[in-house]
Amino acid sequence: MHESLLERHVDRAAQHGEPPKSDLSESFRKFSSTIAWKMGSHWAFIIALGTVLGWALTGPLFHFSETWQLVINTATTIITFLMVFVIQSTQNRDAKAFHLKLDELIRASHARNVFADLEDASEEELRKYAHEFEALRERARKKRQRKTPKP
Repeated sequence: MHESLLERHVDRAAQHGEPPKSDLSESFRKFSSTIAWKMGSHWAFIIALGTVLGWALTGPLFHFSETWQLVINTATTIITFLMVFVIQSTQNRDAKAFHLKLDELIRASHARNVFADLEDASEEELRKYAHEFEALRERARKKRQRKTPKP
């Protein structure tokens, strides 16, 4: 029963030219985008700074105990651990969107279409293209030097 529902969803999405999306995936995308946007604001920095200053000011009250230190260590570790996934999610999405935009520009121009899918190239292919562009830069540099009058 579950497989047939999934197959129907995928078939329906394929007919409309859309990749299948799960509710959880879309919810996480929205959540991670919102969190990344808000955590990158000046208000998030001010709140974090205020929290650290508040924690530091309570040190004498708690006699700078190990528990007092453990509170900030634990909080920052948990927040950092969770933010890694949020940031990675938004970076993956941004990179994919960036690549799609570049692909469109490459396909719409006179550039070689092979560059549109370069992120899937092997290391050897990337090295070959890098050497090709190094040679082009060297030829352009020599051409500029020939055109520049010598004093």
